[in-house]
This record gives sequence, structure tokens and C-alpha cells, in this order.
Amino acid sequence: MGLTKSEIFTEEQNKIAAIAKVLGHPARVAILEFLIKLESCVCGDLVKEIGLAQPTISQHLKELKKVGIIKGTIEGTSVCYCIHDENWEEIQNLMGQFLNKNSTGSCC
Repeated sequence: MGLTKSEIFTEEQNKIAAIAKVLGHPARVAILEFLIKLESCVCGDLVKEIGLAQPTISQHLKELKKVGIIKGTIEGTSVCYCIHDENWEEIQNLMGQFLNKNSTGSCC
């Protein structure tokens, strides 16, 4: 399998690709929708809401946290996850700018 050669692309292009990759799984979209609705949550609540096994939810949370969309704080034996507000706003702006670009030519 070849390398992605991400270094030949801009920082913005790499960020957009990383965000798109993380959002490419419907479970992660469902997790984000749930966190946005509640403003915070414990992993057990996600298991009940989403209907996936706890280890699966934990793996999805790990991926969302890795790109900075969510953050987690330890509360006793649980981790409370929420949307990382500053990063969420940056993601909204970045994706909005990208998706609002208009094609200037005609296709075929």
C-alpha cells in the first residue's frame, strides 16, 4: 500500500481530509449529535443511546478526540465527553469555507 504523501498538501487540505475521514462513520455522526444535544455525557449513556457495544463506542470516541472534535474529563471512574467548543467553531468555519467554494467552469 502506498504512502498518502500528505506533506505535499496544504495544512488546510490535510485538516479537511482528517475531519472528513472521522465524520465518515455514521456512529460518529450519531455520537456528535447526541453530545451536541446534551452538551456533555458519560460513555455509558452513549452505549444506551447509540446501541453499540462499549468498546466500539470507546474506539469512536478515541477517533473523535484525536482530531479535537470532542474532549473528555475524568470524573471518578468515568470519562465525561463533550464537544470541544473552540475546535468545533474552527471546524465549522473551515468546512464552511471549503463547501461554499463555487465551481467557475462548466462540466463536460
